[in-house]
Amino acid sequence: MKLLGALERPYYALVRAPVNALIRAGVRPNTITTFGTGLVLLSAVVYGLGHVRLGGLLLLASGIADTLDGQVARAAAMETKFGAFYDSTLDRVGDGATFIGIAVYFMTAPDVAWRVPAVIVCMVAILASLLVSYARARAEGLGIDCKVGIAQRAERIILLGLVSLLFGAMARAQVLEAAVLVLGLASVITVVQRFVYVYRVASGAELRPARPEPAPAAVLDSLSKGR
Repeated sequence: MKLLGALERPYYALVRAPVNALIRAGVRPNTITTFGTGLVLLSAVVYGLGHVRLGGLLLLASGIADTLDGQVARAAAMETKFGAFYDSTLDRVGDGATFIGIAVYFMTAPDVAWRVPAVIVCMVAILASLLVSYARARAEGLGIDCKVGIAQRAERIILLGLVSLLFGAMARAQVLEAAVLVLGLASVITVVQRFVYVYRVASGAELRPARPEPAPAAVLDSLSKGR
């Protein structure tokens, strides 16, 4: 179960008007994806320069763009295989860039508590966030729908963005460090949840007896006549 699952329906209702406006303006989903990636990369740079609140604001804005592209694609019947690939690939770029920017801030800011452990946690968070997405993609490649887990990309963006925006570098950046630690742990837990889920589904499918092949018509006819 996702942490923010209860907020999905009201959020999508809220963005319905902007989605319709983008469709009327003829904006392509890939254009929105590119714009959103630009925002998240800018956010990473701003984090690295030490502007934590502005970095959080830009991160939240990138998250909004990340949802709009899919909504526009579905509502306007513009979904394509390349669009899905493009969106997923740039999402991974954004995931890595965000934590890299925060790690740079932890390394270079003058007054940061637990500097080295915080950078290590950022590294773990990068790896875990990429594994969360890879596990789902690999499972779906095997025909297993794998959306389980407590923290997916939306949770990471919203929680990290809000903490950054509200608290900034407060308490020698310990609030931001705690947020990264929580998100890193949540991502690791999500990876484990997906491993367990795919194992159970795959094991169940492999243990299930195969359905017998239907007998040819001639064999059935022979059996019916007692031959």
